Amino acid sequence: MPNRTVFFISDGTGITAETFGNAILAQFEVDLHHVRLPFIDTVDKAHQAVRQINHTAEVEGKKPIVFTTLANEEVHRIINEGCQGMMLDMFGTFVNPLEEELGIKSHHRIGRFSDVSKSQAYHDRIEAINFSLAHDDGQSNRDLASSDVILVGVSRSGKTPTSLYLAMQYGLKASNYPLIPEDFERQHLPPALAPHKAKIFGLTINPDRLCEIRNERRPNSKYASLENCRMEVSAAESMMRRAGIRWLSTTTKSIEEIATTILQEIRPERLSY
Repeated sequence: MPNRTVFFISDGTGITAETFGNAILAQFEVDLHHVRLPFIDTVDKAHQAVRQINHTAEVEGKKPIVFTTLANEEVHRIINEGCQGMMLDMFGTFVNPLEEELGIKSHHRIGRFSDVSKSQAYHDRIEAINFSLAHDDGQSNRDLASSDVILVGVSRSGKTPTSLYLAMQYGLKASNYPLIPEDFERQHLPPALAPHKAKIFGLTINPDRLCEIRNERRPNSKYASLENCRMEVSAAESMMRRAGIRWLSTTTKSIEEIATTILQEIRPERLSY
């Protein structure tokens, strides 16, 4: 059971505080209870947050860890001065020194999603998500030329979650195509993909792991049998080698690792590096 609590407090969504905080906490073998407190944007809410943190400290007998991204100075002051937790203020740690170095004041904007109606990047991201959903699992050949990345691989090798992550995180239009028995018989990639070879990236997976995943979906089927999984993976990898497209195994990699490798290899033109 977790024996210590970590709070993520923000006057916006809290995504920045939680993402950064979890990246830091991942360096430690410790079991923590996570509490998210987004939209703490008034004095009253700040006092409520302080009471919750201090109550936790009293019950557990240990200082809670508190990650904050608070642009509102009054809210920040109340929490900083009143709470009995270990405060890790990301704005104070990074933004203030940058203000001094750059010689300008930051926007002190609440959350990275502020003024989304004015953000072209936000609208591009929504468009990319819609595009990736429409082109998931080979559903549509329309406008494939607009794809930034086209993922291919056997069914359940991680194409859909990777496509959506690329769309949501980077605003990239990602299509994905499953390699099926007909492709293996032809020993060629799907014909619709031939003109877009430079954008194609392949995903493969260990057959034993693929068997486990497929059995969760269709237990005791030919589709999920280890023999069939071995055949499909072997045929897919051979096909990708012959086609000369880049590919990697998703077996032990996170979605973030897969996406990063794809971006390094494909390097879509409209993505800023």
